[in-house]
Amino acid sequence: MAIASKTDDEILKELGGCLRGYRLQLNLTQEEIATRAGISRTTVRDAELGKDSQLSTLVKLLRALGRLGDLDAFAPAPTVSPIQLMKRQGKKPRQRARKPADG
Repeated sequence: MAIASKTDDEILKELGGCLRGYRLQLNLTQEEIATRAGISRTTVRDAELGKDSQLSTLVKLLRALGRLGDLDAFAPAPTVSPIQLMKRQGKKPRQRARKPADG
């Protein structure tokens, strides 16, 4: 099933399952990853179960799991063309110089 057709709860459970999988790959207990992330074991458990958590919890867990770089794929830096940027700032793009007509 495509992610766009999933409910928020389904997505949270899927994310929680990924977090659990990453933790198990490292052969860590919930207590150990909680200590590394500076959060409680209950918070780890809740995140792995897909319960609604704070984004800061996700960041802490990914950092503790050595997977913080995964956020680059999730949230790549938006690209804005220089022309779009100028328009947003209320500036008009410079006109290109025209070659003189041969006479």
